[in-house]
Amino acid sequence: MTDLRTPRPAARRGNRVLIIVENLPVPVDRRVWMEATTLRDAGYEVSVICPMGRGHDQAFEMLDGIAVYRHPLPPDGEGTLTFVKEYALALWHETRLAWRVRRERGFDVIHVCNPPDLLFLVAAPFRALFGTPMIFDHHDATLEMYEAKFGRRDLPYRVLKVAERLTYALADVVIATNESLRGFALGRGRKRPEDVFVVRSGPRLDRFVPRPGGERYRAGFRHVVGYVGVLGSQDGLDVLLRVARRLLDRGRDDVRFMIIGGGPSLEPLRALARELNLDGHVEFTGMITDQAELMERLTACDVCVAPDPKTSYSDVCTMNKVLEYMALGKATVQFDLTEGRHSAADAAVYARPNDEEDFAQKLLDLLADPQRCEMMGRIGQARMRDALAWDHQAPRLLAAYARALGRRAARPAGGTLARGEAS
Repeated sequence: MTDLRTPRPAARRGNRVLIIVENLPVPVDRRVWMEATTLRDAGYEVSVICPMGRGHDQAFEMLDGIAVYRHPLPPDGEGTLTFVKEYALALWHETRLAWRVRRERGFDVIHVCNPPDLLFLVAAPFRALFGTPMIFDHHDATLEMYEAKFGRRDLPYRVLKVAERLTYALADVVIATNESLRGFALGRGRKRPEDVFVVRSGPRLDRFVPRPGGERYRAGFRHVVGYVGVLGSQDGLDVLLRVARRLLDRGRDDVRFMIIGGGPSLEPLRALARELNLDGHVEFTGMITDQAELMERLTACDVCVAPDPKTSYSDVCTMNKVLEYMALGKATVQFDLTEGRHSAADAAVYARPNDEEDFAQKLLDLLADPQRCEMMGRIGQARMRDALAWDHQAPRLLAAYARALGRRAARPAGGTLARGEAS
């Protein structure tokens, strides 16, 4: 750890970055960590504000040359009041820490990541007072996520809609994870095409390499089906458990489901697994932070799955887990979603949307055809290597920063935009 009171040479103006993320701690948030390290390698001085958790509970540390400031958050939950409490507490900490970073290190760009679409409230004073440009890193379609979780368009939904509009209005540059989110920025965000950059979340291929040694995790089963990701109410893990029950009802007791990850739905899912009499056939590993174990477990899987049901939210999401499966050469079963198909192409098979019986059959078909799985795995690895991996995304990230800093240079003192320039 570095003592922030220790004098240091002043950083060159124009290359100091503050990234704020609320969804996951750094470096657990793989996308944000790749962005931070890419910027560092390009000569930027990077500071990050994020929550504590997942084994990263230090309030401050220098991590590979990146200053990481962390704050506490309440426990995970699913209710509206839980989200309100979390967001209010997070905004207070993020604002407090942003002023601290400005005093101790300074920043020339503020980069906010959703969810939620409320972090513009942290950035707004710096933009108004100092002309600091804001980059909006659009990870999730928050309006669609809320509707998928709660099934309604009530007052919180309307508040989120206003927050999204204000975030777009304040953003000098928008980074979108896929073309669907780029379309939102151009349409309901009214951003100019030259201010919107698609930077996908493809993993670094040197971090996702097949690793032998995971046979012990098969626990004697002939087949293992793998899932990795956050366990939330919108992620379709209840669907996966019902698919597992369907396989057992067909007499297929030779298949084990390995569910890797943590989240607010972990305990309800364990209860559902017991209710469906899946003991012994489903393993909930919890969050795995050891990269070697994670690679061993996923490498041992015969097929991987993305059971997210089709909603207005999931249809426009690029699922990180699918990209990670592809990097490891794993064939995938998923429902037929717009961005899911765009990512995986022929590296996946696609069940009819929300048809659990068809999902189960597609899974059984793949398990019965290891040669097809191997071919699909090679297709996925080629797509990652040729187009989707982080090496292809990093130049777009740097271009977005060049655009944001260029807009700052064109803005007159006091933080307002030049005549005729939209925000």
